Amino acid sequence: MEKISLGIKRAFDIVSSGILIVLLTPFWIGISIAIKKDSEGPILFKQERRTKEGRVFQMYKFRSMVVNAEKMGAGLFNYENDPRVTKVGRMLRDSSLDELPQLFNIFKGDMSVVGPRPCVTYELGDFETLNKKYRKRFEVKAGLTGWAQIKGRNDISWDKKVTYDNEYVDLFRKYGFLIDIKVGLMSLFKAFKKEKIYENKVDESLNDEEAAKAEEAEIIRLAHLAD
Repeated sequence: MEKISLGIKRAFDIVSSGILIVLLTPFWIGISIAIKKDSEGPILFKQERRTKEGRVFQMYKFRSMVVNAEKMGAGLFNYENDPRVTKVGRMLRDSSLDELPQLFNIFKGDMSVVGPRPCVTYELGDFETLNKKYRKRFEVKAGLTGWAQIKGRNDISWDKKVTYDNEYVDLFRKYGFLIDIKVGLMSLFKAFKKEKIYENKVDESLNDEEAAKAEEAEIIRLAHLAD
């Protein structure tokens, strides 16, 4: 049964992403022009992420921050009023349009429409020593949207996201592609509401850089707790 569900899931990924890539051609052109006019740097942002079984791939996004933003301020974290976000980038993030290039990742097979969001390669520390809870989410292919995104998006902790991701793994094994349909429809509703886009600081008294370092250390600690 699971093999059939995976086959349906992959067929849907290919067909849906292929159709959208073609239909959204005006968006590719318009957004690309807007990004180039707004700030210096490439149109696409490419970053190494992890998908099923920890495999590393290059994930694509429309660039919404200044060049080398990952090495500045809050690093991988994005708090409200982040100065690294460009004017056009803020609009792209608010509408989730910055994620559109991942349709190419889906078409190629790196990602699926629904699944746990792919983490940056070093975000959870050493992949080989992850505990069972944090490793379970890698039993399925990474997704454009997922169970954690409809439950809380960016305002919940990494640990809570992992809990929801693991719930999705179990739900897919139980209900198959039906759970993907539910997640997909609810994700569209979430995107239009533009809510819970920014991450919460662990301590509001900290500046962005201090809060990011504290959160990063806590994520890695939890990901490597003894089973």
